[in-house]
Amino acid sequence: MEQTGRRDRGGPVSTASPVSSARVEGVSFAELREAFRFLWPYFRPYRRDLTLGYGALLLKNGAGASMPLIVKAGVDSLGTGFELSVTLQYCAWMIVAIFLKGFFQFWMRVLLVNVSRDVEYDLRNDIFRNLVGLSGDFFARTRTGDVLARATNDLGAVRMMAGPGVMYWMETVTLAIVVLAIMFTADWRLTLAALLPAPIVSVAVGILGSKIHTYFQAIQEKFSDISSMVQENLHGVRVVRAYVQEEAEQAHFARLNREYIVHNLKLAKVSGLFMPLLELLIGISFLMVLAVGGWQMMRGEMTVGDYVMFNSFMGLLVWPMIAMGWVVNLTQRGMASLKRIREFLEERPSIAGPPHPVTPAAPDGRIVFRNVSYRHEHGFALRNVNLEIPAGATIAIVGPTGSGKSTFAKLIPRLIDPSEGEVLVDGVPVERQSLEALRGGIAMVPQETFLFSSTVLENIRFGAPSASVEEARAAAASAGLGPDLEGFPEGLDTRVGERGVTLSGGQKQRAAIARALLANPRILILDDALASVDNITEERILRELETAMSGRTTILISHRISTIRQAQRIVVLRHGEIVESGSHEELMARRGYYADLCERQLIEAELESIS
Repeated sequence: MEQTGRRDRGGPVSTASPVSSARVEGVSFAELREAFRFLWPYFRPYRRDLTLGYGALLLKNGAGASMPLIVKAGVDSLGTGFELSVTLQYCAWMIVAIFLKGFFQFWMRVLLVNVSRDVEYDLRNDIFRNLVGLSGDFFARTRTGDVLARATNDLGAVRMMAGPGVMYWMETVTLAIVVLAIMFTADWRLTLAALLPAPIVSVAVGILGSKIHTYFQAIQEKFSDISSMVQENLHGVRVVRAYVQEEAEQAHFARLNREYIVHNLKLAKVSGLFMPLLELLIGISFLMVLAVGGWQMMRGEMTVGDYVMFNSFMGLLVWPMIAMGWVVNLTQRGMASLKRIREFLEERPSIAGPPHPVTPAAPDGRIVFRNVSYRHEHGFALRNVNLEIPAGATIAIVGPTGSGKSTFAKLIPRLIDPSEGEVLVDGVPVERQSLEALRGGIAMVPQETFLFSSTVLENIRFGAPSASVEEARAAAASAGLGPDLEGFPEGLDTRVGERGVTLSGGQKQRAAIARALLANPRILILDDALASVDNITEERILRELETAMSGRTTILISHRISTIRQAQRIVVLRHGEIVESGSHEELMARRGYYADLCERQLIEAELESIS
């Protein structure tokens, strides 16, 4: 735990492949198709709004495309002489077209942008739902900052792609089709002249789009690094101060921040090329219309109305061409972020419930270990453990650090699976039981307790939210927290701060024990849950817990003999194997490891009392 504020300065470990390891190419149409195939289930519930939104988009484009035609007719009508009534008529038609365009544009944006927000909402819920269902090994290899970055920044980029990105892409394509169809019908030679810069636009979009994709993915990775560092420093601020590492951490943060800014500046430069380049190409298009159209007018091949119409249509195409650059930018960003989000959504828990779970016939808390071994990357934590714990019994597990005590505890609620053998609860192997039902009957209090940033009452009622205040108070009293509650400023309604920072280590452990007792489990596991209290407080809590432990299977894991000596049976673990088993008196009579441990702790207690 002393390493909270320290990291390898070579850079935090990331679950995603670093951008520097491979060149990220531009997004292909196949990738786009796959992305929207993945997103379609999120769009499906909002088909009505999508239909109405894209219907409004088409009507808006239709109204916009009619405006140059009205201008053409109005200008050509002036060639036969000025009539106020005719001019007012065309002005009225123009006002109607402008009103319709604005009306449908409003509803287009409202409907389609709202859908993108709904998709974001559903995606965020799915990300959180999947995350809380993953096994502990995922969180052991994944930084918290990376999780937060993907659930915030990356999700926002996907929303922009799925909402404004798709909306403006559809608007650009449909408007271009309508406008170009009318322009080709009017004069195909002038239209081709106006489209001469189009191939350059395609090449530019391809090159710059690929660079945007690369830079944005690098930016998101750097943002994950920054988020992880901030999160670690906030949680490990006491360690940072204790080792006087404030300046070192600030320098490290400044370096990460500078790298983040450098990548953003690279992206800004590439993105900044889009608008000037497109404006240059648009200017060339207008120049071609001016040159070719003027030449045709001088030869009498084009009317003034046709020429004004072409210029009006070119004006209509200006925004779609500019928007296309923005859409490409949004799409590249969104695709890079969607890839990172899908990595989390496609994660599956290494420990999952069976498709057809078996429910124990008589759930009473009986536990059996049959030839259980657990091997991790550094070797065996448990080896060939055989043990039967009767229902309602209180047993204790004792042993030196690294002997496998916590591993033993984690196997019962199936937080991990054994490498060999099987664990049975209530006569049924745990891997054949529903995880919800299995864990719902077990309450485990680890040494490293966690409290939420809420009140003491809400923390105690976390496993039993429907419990009354009186029941929560009784559980707190059974856990030895009663006297402390009287000293809290607002009693049970006192807020404990993030991770219970306002409470002492012993108070946090007792609150966690109260939370476990209120859940009323069949099996109670206390994994060194009294390590942060003194011996006198420990004895008082154990006396108060006697009633709570009665009738339920209780497993006490501790390195203190005072905690476990009253257990009905004591199991001694060394190097992952059971070396001794029996009551306190029986083990003392054998003069083995347990007796030596008792004598050492007795000598240490005497030396402490003398000092």
